[in-house]
Amino acid sequence: MRAKIFVTGTVQGVGFRPFVYRLATSLNLKGYVLNDTTGVIIEVEGTKDNVQDFLLRIEKEKPSISKIYSMEYKILEDAGYKTFEIKKSTESGKVEVLVLPDLATCEECIKEMENPQDRRYRYPFINCTNCGPRYTIIEKLPYDRKNTTMKLFKMCPECEREYNDPADRRFHAQPNACPVCGPHVWLADKNGKLIAKKDEAIKLTVKLIKEGKILAVKGLGGFHLVCDASNEETVKKLRERKNREEKPFAVMFPDIESVKKEAIVSPLEERALLSIERPIVVLKKSDNYTLAPSVAPSNSTVGAFLPYTPLHHLILKELNKPVIATSANVTDDPIVKDNEEAIERLSKIADFLLLHNRPIKRRCDDSVIRIVAGKPSPLRRSRGFAPLPVKLPFKLKKTVLALGPFMKNTIALGIDDKVFISQHIGDLETPLAVEFYEETIEDFLSLFNVNPEIVVCDKHPLYYSTKYGERKFKEKLVKVQHHFSHLLSCLAENEAKPEDTVIGFSFDGTGYGDDGTIWGGEVLLLNFYGYERKFHLKQFRLPGGEKAVKEPYRVAISLCKEAGIKPPEHLADEKTTAFIAKMIEKGINSPISSSMGRLFDGVAALIGIKSHVSYHAQAAILLEQEAIKSDTKDSYTFAVENATIDWTPVVKEIVRDHARGTPTPVIARKFHNAVAKAILKTAELLRKTGTSKVALSGGVFQNGLLTETVVPLLKEHGFTVYTHQIVPPNDGGISLGQVIAGGMR
Repeated sequence: MRAKIFVTGTVQGVGFRPFVYRLATSLNLKGYVLNDTTGVIIEVEGTKDNVQDFLLRIEKEKPSISKIYSMEYKILEDAGYKTFEIKKSTESGKVEVLVLPDLATCEECIKEMENPQDRRYRYPFINCTNCGPRYTIIEKLPYDRKNTTMKLFKMCPECEREYNDPADRRFHAQPNACPVCGPHVWLADKNGKLIAKKDEAIKLTVKLIKEGKILAVKGLGGFHLVCDASNEETVKKLRERKNREEKPFAVMFPDIESVKKEAIVSPLEERALLSIERPIVVLKKSDNYTLAPSVAPSNSTVGAFLPYTPLHHLILKELNKPVIATSANVTDDPIVKDNEEAIERLSKIADFLLLHNRPIKRRCDDSVIRIVAGKPSPLRRSRGFAPLPVKLPFKLKKTVLALGPFMKNTIALGIDDKVFISQHIGDLETPLAVEFYEETIEDFLSLFNVNPEIVVCDKHPLYYSTKYGERKFKEKLVKVQHHFSHLLSCLAENEAKPEDTVIGFSFDGTGYGDDGTIWGGEVLLLNFYGYERKFHLKQFRLPGGEKAVKEPYRVAISLCKEAGIKPPEHLADEKTTAFIAKMIEKGINSPISSSMGRLFDGVAALIGIKSHVSYHAQAAILLEQEAIKSDTKDSYTFAVENATIDWTPVVKEIVRDHARGTPTPVIARKFHNAVAKAILKTAELLRKTGTSKVALSGGVFQNGLLTETVVPLLKEHGFTVYTHQIVPPNDGGISLGQVIAGGMR
């Protein structure tokens, strides 16, 4: 196994490279460590256990004088290194100034905050050079206090002394502050009326959470809605008020031990939870799970994370129990960031508001990751990671702005060999989301002081991002196919060579195809310069269009009709079934689709798992969770021929098995196995073109079971497999692929 690691922070001139050398050689790892213009790059190659041990130990055992601000890694194919060496930097030129992400509170600051003798005892804005807000407070470069939202707070003499003392931990810490001169918190009722200030406000917040109240708490990149995660009545109330029926809530735990009581935590998952990025990590619930059922209803996983601001630490330590900490917004709107906005938009959701007076420059949601097949798989790359660049193994020909897709939108800037990806923006469905989108584009161009030579958008003519590009950038605009963008992002982060041909499987819910139909089960033969569509999932109609996405039983009826079999009676009454069948026959509001995501939805409805969904991909997620309960190796069979992956025999067998009373988990697992085998069969047919490299991208590959089934299967048959580890396989990674498409022109 080979890992490539990108480290930023105080890691040059502090003995970091010799430390890495000693650790790597002690574990019999080969590779190198190299100073780079943005930090340190490390490659280690050896046994899987030793590489994982290295990843776990590097942060724990690093030199005390060194500081890590970010550490991203990816697993690559072995390179055959024979030794481990400290390479001399080959990069000439000055060290580049990066806009750093926000950093979780460091241990030194936590100790000071918990020390009654310290002048920052229980101060919720304690920070130093090694931690605290960055991306969410910076207004422009250079990163000086006068260019941040902290310019409103004049440092007291003691803070000023620390700030100017090279020997002090707060030397040039731009957000430096204390209770005398810095920001403060206060508690208000839902109408904004003051109730308590400073420490009294924090203590009262804890009391109110214990009493079952819902609070809006202002954090780093916006507000969280917070309540007791063990109080079922309160959690239900939050769901009703937030208009969020079943989508799981994230849970913030006081410490790692409390996480382990409620969930199963592997060493790599523990490393992610404790990392300086502090993402939400999707974990399997333990047998001793005690949180309220409505936290993650009908779900075998829980999204867990740890406190990452001093305010979180103070609340969670005193409360000593997990809380829901979900983005404060009405469903589909962006996260709330300003006090006035919170009072206006959250008064019908929160009972009280814990506010503060440090302005937030830009909204930034929490990041979400899942460990899949022993690798990190991001579901949302945002706070803690944005706007750190994705490093490319080549330079782009031009400076590129990527406008992203419609769902799970991010934008990106490509400059030389770096792609700076924005925080999560979300679905561009509401006026507030669109406003946030435009604000982020303007902000990025201003922050990085760039006038892009090329602007890239999706080919879908109705996406807001496409219309915005047409209106704003006109002659600079290039339109790139959705699934090609997906696969380019996967190739880029796996450091494929631009001219190498790769077999790409892009499976998702929807994307505008070159023929004007909805694609989503695509097999492309591609390199960085172009693609050919070689196979696709057999097409079917989506009766009701967008309605079929929210009502998967419609997809199930369509699949049965196309397969020439009678839809199971449990799907709908005779009248509804006949009406939908007529829609399909006449093609009324029933667009044609080759979507693998919709096939998963349809199968979930066919076997009685979910006929209506309340959040994106819910049916497919529950289908995966059913499948995990079975360990059968049996499989259905897709017909792969004539450029088509035909699901007809699979649907017929599923309906037959369900009628026979075959257990739901067995049917679900056989379907997952069938998809994996269809991928293998298609790849083997395309290997005749001369390539054995396979890339897997698109939201369907967020499915951990599918990915963990198909990757070993492909490798056993001699394929090199590329999966996502730095950007999400879902549409949150599209902007990276768009940059590549534009920058290689």
